[in-house]
Amino acid sequence: VQLQASGGGMAQTRGSLRLSCAASGGSFRLNNIGWHRRRPGRQRELVADISSGGSATYADSVKGRFTISRDNAKNTAYLQMNNLNPEDTAVYYCNADYWSYSDDGTVVAAREWGQGTLVTVSS
Repeated sequence: VQLQASGGGMAQTRGSLRLSCAASGGSFRLNNIGWHRRRPGRQRELVADISSGGSATYADSVKGRFTISRDNAKNTAYLQMNNLNPEDTAVYYCNADYWSYSDDGTVVAAREWGQGTLVTVSS
C-alpha cells in the first residue's frame, strides 16, 4: 500500500486548506487513518485520527478548527483545516493501519506512512 498526501500549501491566518491522503496498491482494507504533523523545532505529533467506522479524535490544539473525514469507497482520508494560524505551520503526514490480503490467502496487519505535505500559514 502506498499513501499519497496532497493539498498542502500556503494560507493566511484564519484561512483554510484541505489535505487529502489516498491509499493505493494491492488488495487491502484500511483501518485507522491518522494525520500527524511536525512543526519546526518540535517532535511529530498526532493531529487527528479516524477509525474505519468514522469515529474521530483530535489534538486539543486543533479541536473545533480541523475536521478529519474519510471516503472508504475511494480509500481516501481528508483533513479540513479552518481558522489556520501560524502555529499550524508544519509538515503534515498521514498514516494508515490496514489489512493486506495476498493471493495465497495470507492476511497481514501493516502500517504505512505517506510523504509529508508542507503547510505554511502566514500572519
